[in-house]
Amino acid sequence: MAKNECDQHVNGVELGFVEESESFCLQSKQFHSKVGGRPAWLSQSGLPSPSELCCLKCGQPSAFLLQVYAPIPRQARSFHRTCFVFCCKNTACYSHNDSRCFKVYRSQLPRKNDFYSYDPPVEEEAADIHSTDSEILQLGSGVKLCRVCGCLGPKSCSRCHSANYCSREHQTVDWKAGHKKECSKNGVVGVSLLDHKFLFLEYEVVTEPEDLQLEADSDGQIEEEQLKESEPPASDVLESMDEKDLEAMAKHESKESKVFEKFKRRTAIEPEQIMPQLLNYLKVDSPDASIDWGTLVVYTCAESCDQGNKYTAEFILKQDYGADHI
Repeated sequence: MAKNECDQHVNGVELGFVEESESFCLQSKQFHSKVGGRPAWLSQSGLPSPSELCCLKCGQPSAFLLQVYAPIPRQARSFHRTCFVFCCKNTACYSHNDSRCFKVYRSQLPRKNDFYSYDPPVEEEAADIHSTDSEILQLGSGVKLCRVCGCLGPKSCSRCHSANYCSREHQTVDWKAGHKKECSKNGVVGVSLLDHKFLFLEYEVVTEPEDLQLEADSDGQIEEEQLKESEPPASDVLESMDEKDLEAMAKHESKESKVFEKFKRRTAIEPEQIMPQLLNYLKVDSPDASIDWGTLVVYTCAESCDQGNKYTAEFILKQDYGADHI
């Protein structure tokens, strides 16, 4: 994944790389970027409602995909700033260049806010911070979260009143996963987290600036491929083709394919960045159908306008590669 801040305060591109990390190191107060698991909400109030996080195609609750911590240091209202991306887990909702199965929300806070210390977190102390189930199911602000997805949970179990959900669908999932056996009318029983097979695998995302310096070969010469801005010259195979085949190939070539080739050359400089291969880490492939996309592009307000503690919906574009690129 390449992250390019779309405001005048930040220039350049940062690349994201996934790393395995303990869940307690990815809590909200550590201000990390991450993939999968439950969202580490920034503002602990004003969360998106369940209806706002439903897929626009099938109407089912979306799953948390990733979050990117992207503060704007010289903008006081954006001292803390995170973008949260959610996606549908119904493979039937994924069609070519259709973004309706994705949602993205931005949250930002000034340095002095209602939820976090003014001083930065101490990374060395993260190992001593272990999340309990109650901390995962309820924010420090008192907002209760869905036991299945970790999003806002305004509904509660009518029997024990201790389990919260974003929707009837997730209440049913939790009931079948084991809450039915643990639920009790007599008190707070069975609030431990169950394995619902709904969340994506969780990873930390570490970022570093993209280095576009051209690398030299062993003889000190700049590699020719790094200087190319268009298609490479014809190979011996192309030279052996007849005029008719070459003409057909020229007609088939498009601006889109040139852009895709440029994209491949640029990402090849850092092949471990997660834009081309995040799906591999999520392990969502199946023989018949799969969650899929080429590139997800998020556009946020250029001014990062202040919305207080509320989460602001932003625009996400799903781009898929054409069949001729496969």
